[in-house]
Amino acid sequence: MDFLAVQFLTGLAGASSLFLVASGLSIIFGVTRIVNFAHGAFYMLGAYIAYSLTERWSGALGFWGGLIAAALAVAVIGALVEIVLLRRIYRAPELFQLLATFGVTLVVQDLSVIIWGPEDLVGRRAPGFRHSVEILGQSVPSYDLLLIALGPLVLASIWLLFHRTRFGVLVRAATQDRDMVAALGVNQRWLFTGVFALGVFLAALGGALQLPRDAVSHTMDLRIIVEVFVVVVIGGLGSVGGAYLAALLVSELNAFGILIMPTISLVVVFLVMAIVLVVRPHGLFGKPEGPPRATPNALIRPWRPFSRNEQIAVAIAVLAAALLPLVAGSYVLSVGTEIFIVALFAASLQLIMSAGGIASFGHAAYFGLGAYGAALAAKSLALPFPAALAAGVALGAAGAAIFGWFCVRLSGVYFAMLTLAFAQIAWSIAFQWTSVTGGDNGLLGIWPPSWAANPAVFYWIALGLAVFGVAAIRAITFSPFGYALRAVRDSALRAESIGIGRRGVQWTAFVVAGAFAALAGAMFAYLKGSVFPDNLGIPLSVDGLVMVLLGGVETVSGAVVGAIVYRALSIVLMSQTDYSKLVLGLFIVTLVVAFPRGIVGSLQGLVPRLRGRAAAPMGHTALRPAE
Repeated sequence: MDFLAVQFLTGLAGASSLFLVASGLSIIFGVTRIVNFAHGAFYMLGAYIAYSLTERWSGALGFWGGLIAAALAVAVIGALVEIVLLRRIYRAPELFQLLATFGVTLVVQDLSVIIWGPEDLVGRRAPGFRHSVEILGQSVPSYDLLLIALGPLVLASIWLLFHRTRFGVLVRAATQDRDMVAALGVNQRWLFTGVFALGVFLAALGGALQLPRDAVSHTMDLRIIVEVFVVVVIGGLGSVGGAYLAALLVSELNAFGILIMPTISLVVVFLVMAIVLVVRPHGLFGKPEGPPRATPNALIRPWRPFSRNEQIAVAIAVLAAALLPLVAGSYVLSVGTEIFIVALFAASLQLIMSAGGIASFGHAAYFGLGAYGAALAAKSLALPFPAALAAGVALGAAGAAIFGWFCVRLSGVYFAMLTLAFAQIAWSIAFQWTSVTGGDNGLLGIWPPSWAANPAVFYWIALGLAVFGVAAIRAITFSPFGYALRAVRDSALRAESIGIGRRGVQWTAFVVAGAFAALAGAMFAYLKGSVFPDNLGIPLSVDGLVMVLLGGVETVSGAVVGAIVYRALSIVLMSQTDYSKLVLGLFIVTLVVAFPRGIVGSLQGLVPRLRGRAAAPMGHTALRPAE
């Protein structure tokens, strides 16, 4: 009993640290609608800068002054990021800011290694809190007790700021109706900057306060960001009080999960999130999300099949790709095969994001299920290559059908986070069901048969399946079902009034997208000769999102271009420099600013404008329909 009490107190201390970071993310999203993937990077920067200030400037600032100064310094950096980068793309689709903040995360990760080195850094213990306190016969670090008291104190401070100051009133008003706040003459730009800086300050303070408890490393941003998203979604987007209660729940589950439920300890938090979202679609204290800044149907120009010239260009590109084995070696063909596979994976995600208007943060689940389905069919059932591919597609589609049935009951970020929860559940099963999946050791020896083992032959197979898959996805987009899917995306109420049910249409699209992702996963298993739980992991889902957003979420096939650019650049940079994340992150940020609707999306908007200017008489401006 005494040990359980100490575990409970440990969970409370972790909850305070988690709440600091989660409350900042909740405040930022509530006002700006930015899905700030870089929030974990600011948390990490807070810890690193606090380490430098407390080790090198402890005489001038003191330990506690160093922690506060670190949080303030990172808040200034966050404000600069908002002014220089995010302010330029507020009119872009809301999810596009996810791509920008992902690029910032990559930059910060490599900069941290350059400045502080790759080794973990251990900070000094907090002055005055270096001893332990005996509670019920068990020793509890006094610093944990400080953190336990700090959580409610920060919650009360945030409440006073939002309910007793003019700034807080404007923030709460912007959360409810930003357009009305702008109509009243409030400068939204500086309001957004202030909110973003406040959220970043809380994240950095949370990281700085971890200095006496944990080593500082360049991977701590990814460790915290998933838990923070879980906390914010369980509590309800924009609800600081909900974030505090959710942080308590998540931290206590982490503290006791390994003791009470060791077999599912890795995924218990995501199980709870899934249950909460199924029962309460907007979290414990959340409210329905406001309308997006722009509707997809007003942005996608044009929605039409390829013109004859475009068809010829695509045919030439496919022919050139098909002739590559005649001049390229095995390594180039292997890279090309991998690009075709990830292009098909990204195109499957594009179907539900572009035509369906729903974003999945866990699309890798179906890629991984396809890989495991093909591998198990080949090893355990000794099925031939085509039958194993079909088995992988069937398993991925079945997983999408089960998970999608629950997910389509939600929308927006809640939908995305439920897909993430189910993906983590699938990952946990693959990781812990060692008798079937091999666990962390994976399944090995998944090679194509002799007739397909030649690199050129396998390359052609991958090219053919990718062309077939992308063409089929485009055909679905322009089919009657595709128009129904887009109708549901644009206005669910109007679609339902003419007999088009939102859930049924979106669920069908979800299953179809999962089947194509599974096909890509099955081919990937044969390409690498192995399958691991990482094939279902969050990083692969993030890569899929980046490919779609990089190509243009408002396009039909932009994901193919995004996949080619992103994957090829990643492979080249990893082989050429030790700072591939830094270069790739800067490249992504540059593209975000230069092509605010993705590569293909921006080019689609540019060509009609150039044609209009060329056709306009000298001295006149070409007239275009109102957008």
